[in-house]
Amino acid sequence: MDLAASADQAAEQRRLIEEKTLLDPVVHKQPRRFYAAMRQLDPVHYDKALDMYLVSRWEDIQTIQRDPLTFSVNKGYHTQQAKGFAEEFQQILREQGGGYFPDAIMSDPPYHTRVRKLMESAFTGHRVKELEPRIEKVVEDLVDEILAKAGEGEGDGVRGTMDAVTDFAQPLTIRIICEQLGLDWSIKEKIARWSTAVTAQIGRMQDREEMLGHAAQICELQQYLIARMREREADPREDMISDIVHAKEGEGEGSVLTFEEAVSLIRALLIAGNETTATALSNLVFILATEPEVAAKLKAAVDDDRLMNRFVEELLRIEPPVRGLSRMTTREVELGGKVLPEGSHLLLMYASANDEPEIFENPRQFDMERKNIMKHVSFGGGVHKCVGLALARMEIKVAARAIVRRMDDFRLEIAEEDIRFLPTVATRSMESLPVSFRKRA
Repeated sequence: MDLAASADQAAEQRRLIEEKTLLDPVVHKQPRRFYAAMRQLDPVHYDKALDMYLVSRWEDIQTIQRDPLTFSVNKGYHTQQAKGFAEEFQQILREQGGGYFPDAIMSDPPYHTRVRKLMESAFTGHRVKELEPRIEKVVEDLVDEILAKAGEGEGDGVRGTMDAVTDFAQPLTIRIICEQLGLDWSIKEKIARWSTAVTAQIGRMQDREEMLGHAAQICELQQYLIARMREREADPREDMISDIVHAKEGEGEGSVLTFEEAVSLIRALLIAGNETTATALSNLVFILATEPEVAAKLKAAVDDDRLMNRFVEELLRIEPPVRGLSRMTTREVELGGKVLPEGSHLLLMYASANDEPEIFENPRQFDMERKNIMKHVSFGGGVHKCVGLALARMEIKVAARAIVRRMDDFRLEIAEEDIRFLPTVATRSMESLPVSFRKRA
């Protein structure tokens, strides 16, 4: 690139970050040019519309994740929640939803350390491994239903259609999370609504009318969970709700969860375990429909567990389900060459860090043999690394293996530019993804 072209590119990038915001519909939908401009010119970029600093580089995100006391999850997350309507939102939950239960896992050490240990009892390696055959059955049953709707006939010539979000990803993750928590998956439509309502609280894109509707949904969610928890208190079962309700670590004060803490953790398991994994599975089908060479790689890897694990990691890197999560500084601190005052609200841009060419060579190339494949930040990091990551990885691998064995030749049924995304800065979740596919013999 000559000097004039380089100067023109820098000027274009400067205009982009000066004139646009993450809330801009175009940037929200196709953010990579915005990310690249930030990384190049202003890696800790103040977004005026959000009133947040967008942290775009991998190394700066690592710095934050290594210091959970300076960069507070508790303050960052709870300041983000129902931004602009927090007092009214909390009052509604107290009056109609059984109480306002702050997310206990979104906290700082040393409190977070205690809660995390108690929560991890529901995510032991034994339980995850124990769940795998049950999850395989759930996946196979759903694929059976999708193929049955594809029409009669055998062989490779029969084509079918589905919405990869509403027919595949969402119902699959809802069935799985219901299996884990011991819930009746007939509430699947409610869980989809509840997930949208909870995610909207950290999405910064809802108005007051939308907040009131979402708050009503969360009240219904909490009342439902409280009833199930009371049942498990009296009659424990082999499920994660029972694990959380009866979790114990050591003796004495703090050795068990308070009821309020347990409500918040079970709510997080139901929503986070559903929403983010559904986004990952939607991204999986999108990539298979738009990048035939990736589909071919998956087909070749389907019987190789090592390659399947690497496929999942590269999928999570190249299309992370979580766009970004928030922090808040507890003191004045320098980050990315910029001095941030105490109380600065940050958004850690995981998707940008995963796209950084200085860290990941040819970042937009899907490379299962990438040497540093595990350096992606899609699960966060440090003491706040996703507690359910082993389960999420297993779910994605089981689902990917099932669909590639029984479905082929995915194609988008709408133009890529017509895909709509949920209005939230926390995730990049498609509302709908109509695709066609070929049934495999």
